[in-house]
Amino acid sequence: MAKRRASTEGEVSLFPFLSILACLIGALVLMIVVLVIAQVGKAEGRSAEEIKRAQEYIQMKKDIKTREELDVALKEKVAVLDEIKKQLEDRQQRFAKLRKLLDTSKDIQETNLKLSQQMQKELDDLLLELDGLKKQQAESKAEIDKLMAEIKSRDVPPDKKIPPVVVQPSGAGMAEGTKVFFVEAASGALKILGAWGKEDYRLSATAEVVLADVAYNHFLTEVAKIPNALVLFLVRDDGQGAFNNGAGRADNDYKIRIGKLPIPGRGVLDLAMFEKFRGKILPPPAAAPAADDAKKKAEAPKKAETPKK
Repeated sequence: MAKRRASTEGEVSLFPFLSILACLIGALVLMIVVLVIAQVGKAEGRSAEEIKRAQEYIQMKKDIKTREELDVALKEKVAVLDEIKKQLEDRQQRFAKLRKLLDTSKDIQETNLKLSQQMQKELDDLLLELDGLKKQQAESKAEIDKLMAEIKSRDVPPDKKIPPVVVQPSGAGMAEGTKVFFVEAASGALKILGAWGKEDYRLSATAEVVLADVAYNHFLTEVAKIPNALVLFLVRDDGQGAFNNGAGRADNDYKIRIGKLPIPGRGVLDLAMFEKFRGKILPPPAAAPAADDAKKKAEAPKKAETPKK
């Protein structure tokens, strides 16, 4: 009798699962390769031109610091010289008085011989002291001249201006259709760069001004209406506080996408590489009086009225 063939209905094929697993492994490998390439691109650092500008900026800061130290030393020397001049004038006055007393009549000299001898000794001491002061004055002048010459040698030549700072898109650049608006943050102030024309608009970066400034809030309102808009804050070395207030207002209250780009040095900003991405809005209306001022003007007549008895 032939054997009964075992049923295969309960068997499960593993081939589909192995195919899915292979696809996942391939996708992970591809993601790892992309991340490695991105990290290698970031590791390349700044360009040679940016490194050169940064080195020039550091050297200029060192020169400025050295010049400030020389200025302090020069002021100290000038103060010492003034004190020497004052002492010299005092000694000369005393010398004139003593000389006048010595030139009096013969009778008085004989009567006051002892006093004259004492005064002569004091006069000699004064002359020696005057010689020492004059010598010290000459040395101080020579040292001051030397310091002045060194300060002059460290002056930045008029033809050597601070190089401009070229602002470049980071990473892979800007997405197509993005409209970029620039705000410079530096030293307690914000500056909207050419958003509604060629001129810039500057305002204080205090929280009160950022909250109430008509032009800045008009700027944020109009930018919030533009799809794919980006407000890029260019933050100088001393502009972190200004960035916090300005960007916080744009992000929290207007839900605008913001970016931050640190700017080294004090050179003029060159935004030529963003020209085709820059957005434009209509200029703000004429500045309206603040709400507090309007309220005060409305209440003024009421306060001026006095009840009649």
